Amino acid sequence: GNIFTQQPSYFSDLDETLPTVLQVFNNILHKCGLRCEGVSAEPQKLEEKVSVTAGNMPLQELKDIVLYLCDTCTTLWAFLDVFPLACQTFQKHEFCYRLASFYELAIPELESAIKKRHYEDNSVFADLWRRVSHSRKKMIEVFHILINQVCLQPILE
Repeated sequence: GNIFTQQPSYFSDLDETLPTVLQVFNNILHKCGLRCEGVSAEPQKLEEKVSVTAGNMPLQELKDIVLYLCDTCTTLWAFLDVFPLACQTFQKHEFCYRLASFYELAIPELESAIKKRHYEDNSVFADLWRRVSHSRKKMIEVFHILINQVCLQPILE
């Protein structure tokens, strides 16, 4: 068995951790000057005019965001891949909706920023593109696992 079957209280730990995971998405959107719609979108302060975007931020910051995104997506996917039962807990936090909204806002913005930028070194472009593509792929796979577990499995059972 796995650790969750032996220690059911881990489900409530997971439940408490998920808002933090969702906050990662919000932080990335915020750093790219994007607003998250719907759930827990904080009102924007009037003086807080968004001037930094993925397109004009320093290269190092763009690299950091892409690495952070890549790590997060890969970890989420690996976790749900080995432990699909966690999907019910994820869905309690409207995870599919939040992931889809994040994907629609962040991915085109990051891809565009990576493509339009001028690079001294083309391997930097290649690496960023590979990581953002990997992140996109993992987000889609996470979404598939969630839909499969939350929507399709119950119908088949």
